[in-house]
Amino acid sequence: MGIFSRTRDIIAANVTDLLDKAEDPAKMIRMIILEMEETLVEVRASAARTIADQKEMRRSIAKLDTVQASWTEKAELALSKGREDLAKAALVEKQKAGDLAEQLSAEITVLDDALKANEADIAKLQNKLREARARQNSIATRLESAENRFKLRQAHTGPRIDEAFSRFELMERRVDLAEGRADAAGMGAAPKTLEEEIAELRSADKVEAELAALKAKAAGREG
Repeated sequence: MGIFSRTRDIIAANVTDLLDKAEDPAKMIRMIILEMEETLVEVRASAARTIADQKEMRRSIAKLDTVQASWTEKAELALSKGREDLAKAALVEKQKAGDLAEQLSAEITVLDDALKANEADIAKLQNKLREARARQNSIATRLESAENRFKLRQAHTGPRIDEAFSRFELMERRVDLAEGRADAAGMGAAPKTLEEEIAELRSADKVEAELAALKAKAAGREG
């Protein structure tokens, strides 16, 4: 069974109240929109049938007008020949065609009223459908926003963040150990003795002397 039982129910329905009472508003709005769309199709189909019926009736009236004109001619011919009885019979047939044409005209008027009602219903249904679709978009936006907030909170408080920070702490610990080993390597080193320092000076003097000799030798070659 649908949410609505007829077109008037949809037009009179309060979409907000229906959604407020629904356990699953997103599902409810989809059902409402689907039923509105189906009802709109049915109302339009009914309007199309009414228009087709009117066209058929107007064609019938045109034919009946031709029939009446024909019986009038026949009545005149019969009367001109002195056959009043045949003229009267022809006029009776003309009257029958006229009565049927009037009946069809009255039915067209009734169908006009029904068509106007259908047109009004279609306009109201379209407005309701726009309202429902707007609510659907609003619900979808709110739902997406809520899901995004939930994911964000999970990201901030979830196990993945904890795991990442644990890895950072482990890396920092490794860096601390490496720096500690470097600092420890220089700890306890004995200072240089006087003899070691003098030996370094002598070695430096020899290097300087050898460098000066090489420069002099190179200068002599150039000269």
